[in-house]
Amino acid sequence: MIVIDKVTDLRQYVKQQRLSAVKTAGRELSVGFVPTMGFLHDGHASLLKQAREQNDLVVLSIFVNPIQFGPNEDLDRYPRDEQRDLALAAREGVDVVFLPSVQEMYPQPTKTKIAVSELTEELCGASRPGHFDGVTTVVGKLFHMVAPDTAYFGLKDAQQVAVIRQMVDDLNFDIKIVPCPIVRESDGLALSSRNVYLSEEEREQALILSRSLREAEDWIKSNPAVTTDEIRESLIRNIKSQPLAVIDYVDILAFPSLTPVHTDAAINDLDVEILIALAVKFGTTRLIDNILLTTKGVATHV
Repeated sequence: MIVIDKVTDLRQYVKQQRLSAVKTAGRELSVGFVPTMGFLHDGHASLLKQAREQNDLVVLSIFVNPIQFGPNEDLDRYPRDEQRDLALAAREGVDVVFLPSVQEMYPQPTKTKIAVSELTEELCGASRPGHFDGVTTVVGKLFHMVAPDTAYFGLKDAQQVAVIRQMVDDLNFDIKIVPCPIVRESDGLALSSRNVYLSEEEREQALILSRSLREAEDWIKSNPAVTTDEIRESLIRNIKSQPLAVIDYVDILAFPSLTPVHTDAAINDLDVEILIALAVKFGTTRLIDNILLTTKGVATHV
């Protein structure tokens, strides 16, 4: 495994590996890419495992992207542990870790941004204005730098997956986007780098998120006529049972368009995939979770 911190070095290395594969093996090299903000956990490891299984060369980027953080968000205290990240990357068979500085990624003030409309106006986009402009801009830059064939994103942030897919389609990136299932702790809490912020009491109460989603899934399976309104009201009631929980949103949308669905419609009558998404604060820590349902009401990941 090699660590690269310069854009020119990264481009040159990937290009050389591609040329070498053609010369020595007579075939194209497949490049898989996993972009992250570091403080890696088993959720990231699952992305790297899939990339390793499906590609000749695996590139991991670690970069805490300042332009996707709002003025009152946790950029300065976002958890970082470079040595731990590199150890996990080596364990998962990563070939290249791209570890740039902010100066390397943004050598001058950014005057050009990539903005995806409509899909970014719901869920996290509504409560974090400008967040997704920062995400799409940095991911677009990384795609140009790495030039991967395939990129892997976790479905814990299902809105991000939808937004990145839209960007790739609209701008004709020759990259396949692979969504990967949510990975959870043994007690059900979705893995997140921000989980380290939670106190013992906050973490215990945060289990209401996955528990509420499981209950919603069971209800939909057992009662085909249950409506989106009934599911949403049940989720809100369950989450509010925890005194430390402060709801940002509980929403039910079509996926991947992220368009509203009829509030009085039976979920099993809808002919699109349904995203049930939550964002809830426990203390100063904002957690997201979701479940994705097929038209048959069966969760494709939870």
